[in-house]
Amino acid sequence: MTDTLHEGGCGCGALRYRVRGEPIFVNNCHCTQCQHQTGSTSVVNAFYESDRIEIVSGTLTEHEVKAGSGGPHMLCRCSQCGTAAFSYYPRLGRLGAGLRVGTLDDPSWVRPDAVIFVSEKMPWVALPEGIPAFETTYNFADVLPPERVARMGALMERRKAGEV
Repeated sequence: MTDTLHEGGCGCGALRYRVRGEPIFVNNCHCTQCQHQTGSTSVVNAFYESDRIEIVSGTLTEHEVKAGSGGPHMLCRCSQCGTAAFSYYPRLGRLGAGLRVGTLDDPSWVRPDAVIFVSEKMPWVALPEGIPAFETTYNFADVLPPERVARMGALMERRKAGEV
């Protein structure tokens, strides 16, 4: 496990966090739910094991919405300004978090592994060259390198064993 630290925070500066290492995977999602929840054309989430994310200052509020699966999607926002910092999704519960890449102090190092739900993208949005794009979702094992597939598999096993 790498000890590279990346820092980020919210729009007002009250919320600050650190995340350790590189993400398991990064998705640029164009589904209509992400459009509604962000007020934008899409969202870029870097998925990490939750224990790699440390809140340094500030507090979060949690807001439950439905995920595409119909299960609970928990949006975690700065309690002061409402900036969405990360989310928990039904597939992994609180074991894994989708960190909003735009909240990183320097997001320039992040590159999506996949662009998903392009079937729902706004018609004028251009897709990036060289990044696999999928009409809906994809099998992560077909896209990610083995070490990241193993990290995802470990989280899925923990979830299957009953961890939340």
